[in-house]
Amino acid sequence: MSDSTDIPNGYKATELGVLPEEWDVVPLSEAISEIDLRLSEVENPVTNRFQVLSLTKNFGLIWQSERFEKRIATIDVSKYKVVKKGQIVYNPYVIWEGAVHILRYYDEGLVSPVYPIWEAKIGIADPFFIDHNLRTPYAISEYNRLAAGAVNRRRSIRKPDFLKIKIPLPPLPEQHAIAATLRSVQEAKEKTDAVIAATKALMAAMMKHLFMYGPVPPEEAERVALKETKIGSVPEEWNVVKIGEIIQKTQYGLSIRGEQVGQYPILRMNNLGNGLIDTNDLQYVNIDENNLHNFQLNRGDILFNRTNSYELVGKTSIFKLEETFVFASYLVRIIPDFDKIFPEYLNYYLNWGETQARLKLLASRGVSQSNINATKLRDFSIPFPSLSIQKQIAIILNAIDQKLAAEQSRKETLNLMFASLLHNLMTAKTRVKNIV
Repeated sequence: MSDSTDIPNGYKATELGVLPEEWDVVPLSEAISEIDLRLSEVENPVTNRFQVLSLTKNFGLIWQSERFEKRIATIDVSKYKVVKKGQIVYNPYVIWEGAVHILRYYDEGLVSPVYPIWEAKIGIADPFFIDHNLRTPYAISEYNRLAAGAVNRRRSIRKPDFLKIKIPLPPLPEQHAIAATLRSVQEAKEKTDAVIAATKALMAAMMKHLFMYGPVPPEEAERVALKETKIGSVPEEWNVVKIGEIIQKTQYGLSIRGEQVGQYPILRMNNLGNGLIDTNDLQYVNIDENNLHNFQLNRGDILFNRTNSYELVGKTSIFKLEETFVFASYLVRIIPDFDKIFPEYLNYYLNWGETQARLKLLASRGVSQSNINATKLRDFSIPFPSLSIQKQIAIILNAIDQKLAAEQSRKETLNLMFASLLHNLMTAKTRVKNIV
């Protein structure tokens, strides 16, 4: 507990730290009560009125059909619990991961019989304030402390223990204000997520259009003369070539173990993502000048993930960094012939979902890994328009990529803002009345 001389006027020392004098510290049992309404207890339930919900760590309670693209609940859901908007649900086995959320998107739904449902006590607690409070770092640490079980994924928390967890409880008007402030940031995050999803859908649709019709407006696509090829329809004036015909060479990477420190960063399978190099989680190697000369990456090189799980084999990224990097043996470097192929065009085509599906047909399946060797890669056919059209296609797709990158950066900023606000508001380091 802090020395009294360290406590500002209007604040007090509590077991949760220094808090405003008007705030209480209470066990959850004083703020929430359990609701246990089964579908079988609902009078004349309409057949399609109650849909089964899944509880997710990141997105809260969503329709099970949206999460799994199918219903996975038992046919008989009479014992399932009815949850209504504003009520809170947690999964007792993974609550310590943050699987505790309020129902905010739908009026009502059904959840598993093993999920407890809670309701904020009227006049005492704001349900959305409680919802946010239950996912603070302190609350997560309490779940981990209280969870019992030998198997990590099946550790459970007992309801009596859950209800003993202490929370800060401001006066109800301040709870409302805190919840509203956090909700405004949360809504901005959700809108950004929607823009990101729409931008990804636009990218997929635009790739399909560009690789079939070329860089023409959608309304002119029907006027493009097409021809059938072994890889599908392409404009008549385009050719279909093997990758080996439009590159200088392919090359396997270094068979050297990466370390946490060293002379040069080495790119590995995990550094290929969404068509670009991801420089998080780098490892380093010490190599001589000869190996550096042979394996240093150059701008425009394309790295292909030749060995990985079936889902990840074939991932491709273009190298555009200025720093010195080398690459690991599970990757294949494609060095384009710049007089024939625009590297960004090749990179986009190899990352197109339909191309990735074709590439996986080449993979040799192992027990846990699949492989596409350099010979198969060189024999892989792609559509081959003129260099000017290749560049036009790459420019259009790059503009969408830039929009996506901007929205993802905005999302990261909002996530940091939300985490900071959640901590500071719940610990009274920031008061709502001080937020401009």
